Amino acid sequence: MLRILLTACFVLAASIASATEIKEVTSEGGINAWVVEEPSIPFTALEIRMRGGASLDLPDKRGAVNLMMALIEEGSGDMDARAFQTKLDALAASFSFRAYDDTMSISARFLTENKDEVLALLHQALSAPRFDQDAIDRVRAQVLSGIASDAKSPNRIASTYFDNAAFGNHPYGSSIDGTVESVNALTQADMFEAYRNTLTRAEIYVSAVGDITADEIGPMLGTLLGDLPAEGPPAPPHVDFGLKGGLTVIPYETPQSVALFGHRGITRDDDDFFAAYILNEILGGSGFESRLMNEVREKRGLTYGIRSYLVPKFHAEMWIGQVASGNAAIAEAIQVTRDVWTDLATNGATPEELATMKTYLTGEYPLRFDGNAEIADIMVGMQMIGLPTEYVINRNAYIEAVTLEDLNRVAKELLHPDELHFVVVGQPVGLESTD
Repeated sequence: MLRILLTACFVLAASIASATEIKEVTSEGGINAWVVEEPSIPFTALEIRMRGGASLDLPDKRGAVNLMMALIEEGSGDMDARAFQTKLDALAASFSFRAYDDTMSISARFLTENKDEVLALLHQALSAPRFDQDAIDRVRAQVLSGIASDAKSPNRIASTYFDNAAFGNHPYGSSIDGTVESVNALTQADMFEAYRNTLTRAEIYVSAVGDITADEIGPMLGTLLGDLPAEGPPAPPHVDFGLKGGLTVIPYETPQSVALFGHRGITRDDDDFFAAYILNEILGGSGFESRLMNEVREKRGLTYGIRSYLVPKFHAEMWIGQVASGNAAIAEAIQVTRDVWTDLATNGATPEELATMKTYLTGEYPLRFDGNAEIADIMVGMQMIGLPTEYVINRNAYIEAVTLEDLNRVAKELLHPDELHFVVVGQPVGLESTD
């Protein structure tokens, strides 16, 4: 019953984009937080982000940060893994600890009646992890199982090659999971070192939505996060996208080939980002409304789906896409993709495409705010990229402000069909590597 209650605790979707106030709070320790007070349901979603993430793995310790974060819930203080999980279940709360390329993600969902106990348990997990050897061995086995599964996945094989070719020895060039060799070599001491290096207050962002007040959040953050180290090691440098235009075929016995493709992209804080965002939706981001889906799937039946994505990481930028097709059809799918990329770069979008996409993007935006957890996640993401609280009010105006002239200028400047590199995994007919 309590699980049903937790999943049912939603606030009205559009309220935050129209009337709900985002309050900014700074704790005595200097931790900033955004709060949306929604007391109508006795439930709160708390989101914490820390910059750094798996990019802070030490040399020869790839996978340490990922493994460490997977172990945070596996016991802390005087509780082993079983005792910790039993306590969490009794409180009808949920925690999530995740590592990404550039961030650490800590999420908590809890009922108001259990707030103090839940926050005490979260504080214990963050300030006194145990990293017991039996837990390390158990979770390590899970990570290794995932690595073994990835080695048989055409999509993962393609992304592994693509990332390494694009970013080399930079952390972006390898999986945050690590390799079989690096993960097997990790020790308990490595877990504590990864913990000290990444769970810090150096660049921390917090949001809370639900039955909690702005007056409460400041003291709460001091208690919850005050024991963490103030500083961590420096972030890795920016890295240019290093994969040149061409084609790489990786033979793999499968009836269907998969292709990952892309070239350099655009930063999130670039003045032309919104134009690029709309352009990508027209190109391949908006499902059946996109040019790629129309040309590759609808007109020719070469795939079930094809998408493109803007990927502005903290230290690199990409514009990428993905498609899968039968071995006999993948060559045509790739050629059509190149043709669509070239046509949009050369001739631009139409007034009708821009109008349709503006209607879609402005209409779907409020639908993202359909629950406490979703709102908290959006708010903490906004903080991390330096957006103001007013962004949720003004975002659709930014979309509407993009003109056809803006859009087509950006298409010429940012779409580089000659720079597209396709990594194909399968047994493609009529394709050979160019490198």
